[in-house]
Amino acid sequence: MKRSSPSAKALLIQGGHILDPGLNIDGLGDLLIVDGLISWVALEGAKRPPLPTDYEVLNAQGLVVCPGFIDLHCHLREPGYEYKETIASGTRAAARGGFTAVCCMPNTNPPIDTRPTVEFIKDKAEREGVVRVFPIGCITQGGRGEALTEMGELTEAGVVAFSDDGNPVASSQLMRHALEYSKAFNLPLIDHCEDLSLAEGGVMNEGWVATRLGLRGIPAAAEEAMVARDIALAEFTGARLHLAHISTAGSVDLVRRAKEKGIAVTAEVTPHHLTMTEEWVLGRDSMLLSYDTNAKVNPPLRTQRDIDALLKGLTEGVIDAIATDHAPHATVDKLCEFDAAAFGISGLETALGSLMSLVHQGRLEMATLVSKLTSEPAAIIGKHSSDSPLGNLGEGAPADITLFDPNLEWRVKGEEFASMGKNSPLEGASLKGKVMATLVGGKLVYRDERLPLGKGKSKVGRG
Repeated sequence: MKRSSPSAKALLIQGGHILDPGLNIDGLGDLLIVDGLISWVALEGAKRPPLPTDYEVLNAQGLVVCPGFIDLHCHLREPGYEYKETIASGTRAAARGGFTAVCCMPNTNPPIDTRPTVEFIKDKAEREGVVRVFPIGCITQGGRGEALTEMGELTEAGVVAFSDDGNPVASSQLMRHALEYSKAFNLPLIDHCEDLSLAEGGVMNEGWVATRLGLRGIPAAAEEAMVARDIALAEFTGARLHLAHISTAGSVDLVRRAKEKGIAVTAEVTPHHLTMTEEWVLGRDSMLLSYDTNAKVNPPLRTQRDIDALLKGLTEGVIDAIATDHAPHATVDKLCEFDAAAFGISGLETALGSLMSLVHQGRLEMATLVSKLTSEPAAIIGKHSSDSPLGNLGEGAPADITLFDPNLEWRVKGEEFASMGKNSPLEGASLKGKVMATLVGGKLVYRDERLPLGKGKSKVGRG
């Protein structure tokens, strides 16, 4: 990510609803940024510290001001698949979605399985990215599930976790060794939980919709069998296990029992698995049998029962984070018959709007939503993500901040995405809740044109 030169430049975010569940901050107030760091937060009614003589002002009245969102799971596609996404376009999309940091998955070409590839991504992100980019390294060489990578070398190069995302580690013995090695480096091992023999040939959830459409289904058991195995191995090794994009009620129950036993397991869920059922494959007009390939995702969209269980797990702390699994594709990858279409949804720019529907329905508390996008994912990647702590609005913390209007309605238009991937089943839908500004290290990397940026004036010593 590009860094601005050192200066005394200051920015006052004024009159917003400041919300940081990790630090128990919740109320109207002001926040001052100086030199890219948070100088102070002053809630309404408290004495405000002095302002500098020269500063800019963002009027945040009616907006939520919170730590910048952190995405534990996205695909930036570079190197190798630049026709789908690049680090430049993907980080711009992240900024528009309120994300100030993203963890990029390693299934690129070449895969992120050696130091040079990690260094390439970090250098590219520094030069062309607008948000923080944290690479995730492969568990196995080439992500092929045959031999472990040099995990120590990858750790030294700066990866924040290990994963063969999209390719579950089929060998239990190899998975055991991977967990043992990752424990030595205190990094989480992230697994895409799917028993490929059970899921073979499946393109959507196994159920009545698949039967109606004549498509081969992927049963919930394909995920749950691998979740159970991974939890057993995490308990055996004592290593940190993170379960990617869990999607079934059974997986939630397995994680709940694992946490009750004190096993070091964390889990994430995506916005689409919280808000969309398998019926989205039918398209929004289910009578037309549209076979909407934009709703083809792995793991597949499940049932309302699964959504209810995922939401319950999220509110109870069984599920630790919300991650987008942003998977951009070129039009040619989706504009084809359903069986041949690529799995994945372009989700960075619609994440907040989708999730806010749950808040407006009273199914998810605003504080829980913000926590699952900020402090809790920050805790999972921990100290390895940055020299300074992310995911909070504490004094001296990097000024990675998101401002959003929880009530602003807007229509999804893929053609307006910053992402090169326009593949969203939400195309044309109306969402309520929109990011208005994103700051990384105190620098505005995205600002909605409806949010004015003005100049402030004060006298030294006056608050």
